[in-house]
Amino acid sequence: MIERYTHPEMGHIWTLENEFRTMLQVEILACEAMNKLGIVPDDALKDIQTKADFRIERIKEIEAVTNHDIIAFLTNVAEYVGDASKYIHKGLTSSDVKDTALGVMMKQSADLLLSHLEKFHAVLKRRAAEHKHTIMIGRTHGIHAEPMTFGLKFALWMDETERNIERLKQARDFIAVGKLSGAVGTYSNIDPFIEEYVCEKLGIKAARLATQVIQRDRHADFLTTLAIIGSSLDKMATEIRNLQRTDIREAEEYFAPGQKGSSAMPHKRNPITCEKISGMARLLRGYAVAALEDVALWHERDISHSSVERVILPDATIALDHMLRKFTGIVDKLLVYPEAMMANLNKTGGLIFSQNLLIALVSKGVLREDAYKWVQRNAMARWLEGADFKTNVEMDADIQKYLSKEEIEACFDPKPMLRHVDLIMSRFGL
Repeated sequence: MIERYTHPEMGHIWTLENEFRTMLQVEILACEAMNKLGIVPDDALKDIQTKADFRIERIKEIEAVTNHDIIAFLTNVAEYVGDASKYIHKGLTSSDVKDTALGVMMKQSADLLLSHLEKFHAVLKRRAAEHKHTIMIGRTHGIHAEPMTFGLKFALWMDETERNIERLKQARDFIAVGKLSGAVGTYSNIDPFIEEYVCEKLGIKAARLATQVIQRDRHADFLTTLAIIGSSLDKMATEIRNLQRTDIREAEEYFAPGQKGSSAMPHKRNPITCEKISGMARLLRGYAVAALEDVALWHERDISHSSVERVILPDATIALDHMLRKFTGIVDKLLVYPEAMMANLNKTGGLIFSQNLLIALVSKGVLREDAYKWVQRNAMARWLEGADFKTNVEMDADIQKYLSKEEIEACFDPKPMLRHVDLIMSRFGL
């Protein structure tokens, strides 16, 4: 991931230091479990617990010869521990340590992302309450449809964020798993108690069954969940980008004092952060595809997934971490222009009330097909000729037979169309 996007908190999780430190914890806990089984003597366990350490530079030196990162790691640890190191990694295979540590690291990253989602949810809830009754035009196909409120948009995003929180919690459960069951998962040279002990101490679950590796459908689920969350942010950012367009300008990203929008045009206020969110969401969707490709491995394992995960796991979590931090700030400081919303709502001269007229006529006994034809011909006169819709409706001979001027007037009032907003918002505690 590009370093400029890496926040120290998430970045630390994916450092080599944290990865090896977590693997060392797995090895020490395995020795503790073996001590309880009488395999590792007390004095040897004490040496392992107090002396076990490593140095990244030394691991790299050894790996340059062995071409195996776990062996290089274990060799370096042995240099610190001495004779008691003969008990370290006993009965284990590399993936026992690597995959179990990876489960811990993914859980750490999921916990951090969940904390960001909770903060984002709180901001959305506040903005939804703030704009609960801020009237604006709803759009379908990019065309004016009927009135709604800006608060409903925020509540919709809040609802989706709640689903994303639940998705990520479930995905966290799927990947917060470890295994210490040996070369092909049969516990051929290790007691199953050791796996249970280590995973419990690490705060993760032991896999019910594994091959040499934890199955990669778990990792694919995690990455696709991150991609879904990123796509949700993309959707929201795209809406803001549209609302910020000059010909709409109902809302826009906060523009800080001294900020510049264009090197050539001093007037520009561009939605650059929302555009960044949309762009980075594409990365997340790509990482999800790569994770899905990792599910199919040869027999009890191959190594084709390993090189992929070294890129996609840190990159995807760091990307989403950055996106959530940035977009939470965008929504928190989003500039909203209710006057522009009302001006745009009135832009079509009342065309947005066509359904009210249609229903009013049908309620008077007019066939729906006839009512639709009468309303549409007046609407098209507005679209194509610029004629005043309301005036034409009032003068339409067919419509006059069924609706009085007062009844037509009532059809052009947006408030009754929003009478259920409070009910909808009450579902979110607003």
